[in-house]
Amino acid sequence: MRISSCRKLFAAAAAGLALLFASLPAGVQAGEDNRETQAAMSGPDQTFRDWLEAFRKEARGQGISDETLDASIRGIEPVARVIELDLSQPEFTQTFWSYLGRRVTERSVERGRELLDQHRGLLDEIYREYGVPPRYIIAFWGMETNFGDYLGSFQVIEALATLAYNQRRSEFFRAELLEALRIIDQGHITPDKMKGSWAGAMGQMQFLPSTFIGHAVDYTGNGRKDIWGSLPDAFASAAKFLSDIGWNKGELWGREVLLPEDFDLGLSGMETEKTVNEWSNSGVRRAYGDPLPEADMEGSVILPQGHDGPAFLVYNNFRVIMGWNRSVNYAIAVGHLADRIVGLPEIVNGRDARHEPLSRDNIKEIQAFLNRLGYDAGSEDGFAGPRTRTAIRNFQQEHSLPPDGYASLSLLKRLRKEAGD
Repeated sequence: MRISSCRKLFAAAAAGLALLFASLPAGVQAGEDNRETQAAMSGPDQTFRDWLEAFRKEARGQGISDETLDASIRGIEPVARVIELDLSQPEFTQTFWSYLGRRVTERSVERGRELLDQHRGLLDEIYREYGVPPRYIIAFWGMETNFGDYLGSFQVIEALATLAYNQRRSEFFRAELLEALRIIDQGHITPDKMKGSWAGAMGQMQFLPSTFIGHAVDYTGNGRKDIWGSLPDAFASAAKFLSDIGWNKGELWGREVLLPEDFDLGLSGMETEKTVNEWSNSGVRRAYGDPLPEADMEGSVILPQGHDGPAFLVYNNFRVIMGWNRSVNYAIAVGHLADRIVGLPEIVNGRDARHEPLSRDNIKEIQAFLNRLGYDAGSEDGFAGPRTRTAIRNFQQEHSLPPDGYASLSLLKRLRKEAGD
C-alpha cells in the first residue's frame, strides 16, 4: 500500500474547470434593489469603461488584433444576471443518490445508447486516435449539455468581462477573457456566435477558453476548431483533453464493490492507493460478491454517501475524469452513465443509506466546530473538501465513530454535543 502524493492530474484540473461552472439559463435581469449584486457590479475602483480601456491595452500588448478587440468588446456592458448567478449558491448540497438520480436516468441512458449507435463510426475513429472509448464521450456530452440540447445563452465575452471586472475572482476570469479573445482572433468563431454559460463555458462539451486553447481539435480539417456546431471537432476535442491529462486506454474508470464487515474505513478516500490484488486480499469484492479480477493496477476505495452507502474501487481514469471536474459525484455519474449506455447494471448496494441534504450553513457549522475542537478543517466556506473530510475522519477516529470522512446531520449533532452547544 502507498499513500498517493499530489498527482499532476490535479494540476491539470485547473484546465478543466469548465464543469465547475455549470451552464445555467439566463433569467430575468437582477432588480435594482438587489444590493449585493449591484455592489459586486462596481468592480475595482474605476468605471467599467475605464477598466475595459485598460484591459484593451493589455490585450493588444498580448497580440490580440485591434479588429478583434473592436468587434468583441466595443460597447459591451457588465451583465447583472452573471453577477447574480456567480454570487448565488444553492441552499442545500445534493447527496450522492439525489445527484446521481437527476443525471443518470432511464431517459438519459436510452438516449445515450441511441446517440452512440448514431455516431459510432466517428467515435470509433476518435477512439483509435486518442484511446478514449466512445461511451465516455457520449456520457460527458450528456452530462455537460444534455447531448447538445443546451449550450448556454450568454455572450461569452460580455459574461467573462463582467466577471473579470468584478474583484471576487478577477484574475482567473481576466485570463479566460484573454483566451476567449485569442480564440476569436484565430478565426475559430465570431464574437456574436461565441455563446455559452454565465461563467464562459462553451460548446457541446462546455470548455472554458483556456481548455479550448490547450486542447481543442480541428478534426474536420477546415481550419476552424468548432466545438459549438461540429460534433467531430467537439468529440475529438473532448477525447484529446482526456488523453492529454492522462487517460489510460483499455482501463475502466472503476467499479462498484462490496466491503468486508471489518474493512478499515480509514483506508477509504482518494489519498490511499493499493493494487487490485491487495484490495482483493483484504476482502473487497465485486458488487454482487464475486472476486475481483487479478490485476496490479492501483485504485482507491471511495464512499460518496458515507459508510452506509455504496462503495467504489476507482482507478486512474477516475482521477482523469476529476481532472475535468473535481467533484467525486460528477466523476461517478460520468462513469456510471457510460457503463449503463453499454448495458452494464445499475448500482445495487447502499440504497437504504440516509441521505438528508446538508445546507451550506450546516457544513460551515461542521467546519467551525471542528476548528474549535482542534481539528483543522480549513476555511469555513460551506464546502466539504479534502481538508474538511480529513478533519472529520480524525474526529471520528478519536470518538469511536466509523471514520468515513462523511459530513452528515448525525455528525453535526455529535459535534454540537462535543462543543457543548
